[in-house]
Amino acid sequence: MITKKYNPLQWIPTGYFAMGLPFVILNLVAPIMFTDFGISDAQIAFWTSLIILPWSLKPIWSPIMELYRTKKFFVITTQFISGISLALVAISLSLPDFFVYAIAIMTIIGFSGATHDVALDGIYMHELSKEQQAKYIGWQGAFYNIAKVVAMGGLVYVAGILEGRIGAMSAWMLIMGVSGGVMICLAAYHIKNLPKGGEVIVLQDRSLSTTFKEIWSVIRDFFMKKHILIFFAFIFFYRLAEGMVIKIVPLFLKADRLEQGMGLSKEEIGLYYGTFGVVAFVCGSILGGHFISKIGLKKAIFPLCCIFNIPFAVYALLAYYQPESTWLICGSIVFEYFSYGFGYVGLPLYIMQQIAVGKNQMAHYAFGTSLANLGVMIPGMISGFLSDALGYQHFFAWALLAAVPAFFVTWFVPFKKTETTNS
Repeated sequence: MITKKYNPLQWIPTGYFAMGLPFVILNLVAPIMFTDFGISDAQIAFWTSLIILPWSLKPIWSPIMELYRTKKFFVITTQFISGISLALVAISLSLPDFFVYAIAIMTIIGFSGATHDVALDGIYMHELSKEQQAKYIGWQGAFYNIAKVVAMGGLVYVAGILEGRIGAMSAWMLIMGVSGGVMICLAAYHIKNLPKGGEVIVLQDRSLSTTFKEIWSVIRDFFMKKHILIFFAFIFFYRLAEGMVIKIVPLFLKADRLEQGMGLSKEEIGLYYGTFGVVAFVCGSILGGHFISKIGLKKAIFPLCCIFNIPFAVYALLAYYQPESTWLICGSIVFEYFSYGFGYVGLPLYIMQQIAVGKNQMAHYAFGTSLANLGVMIPGMISGFLSDALGYQHFFAWALLAAVPAFFVTWFVPFKKTETTNS
């Protein structure tokens, strides 16, 4: 049987855009939307952090996915589910207890999106060689975050314009409905333009006990890896500072200056944070991938950690000095986002090439990325309460301390495999 060959650029951009869009909507767009409906910062930060829990739970079901359907099946199915669910979120906004219904439906999107991530990452690792993985890791991160441009830039910006014409509820209903339509269109495109990512694993015995034995074997192999505790610490702490600030930054930019915020409109947030910032992230991601390819991941990993974490200081400076210059505000956001993108690519590539090595690569990569998500989710859940208690100025200063463990662990993180440096 002849296997159809797919150009990586035929599916990596669209696949990782589809991976990013639901997550960005749940993680970044929903907080801005809920502020328009009068929900408190503490409630927003807690619940929009909790609904991304499925990205940390995905190792529970990732080992058995390949036993029943191909990775391509799960990618396309979850894209359809996420699209339909986003449309349901739009409908829920008109209901009296909309917040409860919206959070419940977004939880479904969370499980769908997490399953999608496992399957698409599995295709990426199965279809690409290690050299190609390093080459396209920047493209992967870039198009994942182009979803931020569309969501935080385009959709939030348009919501701000529509709000003045048709009201906040109608504006956000339209935005969520359009987002759902985009996901459904991407699912239809991938039916013919996505590789299978390998065949279904056939077991002679498909009984429940055999399935659980297979799951246990996969889990045991992961936790028996050499240096596993150091791996855990590295993955968890690398994004801890990001987890502290990511929920609060959009709220800080929107908050009134009397409340230590920047007093930006939704249009300005969409333009500075959601468009210019994310374009900078995309450029940083691509250049970060080339930087790794040039000098090798072992030499690059500590500089990448520093470049990723230190620039979060710009928000502490903005909160303290509260500059009036839009150029300075926008430039600070762009600088932070470029550094964020440049430094971020080191984490998934390390998990892919140093931790998730072996026959259970897809499941073990899911374990690694789920732990990284915990490093964002746990501080995110408490960040709203801390910012309410401390104020934005002191909150961002304290948030920087969350980066200190990342520097220490990254300096000592082990490398098991000999790397090939590609210029």
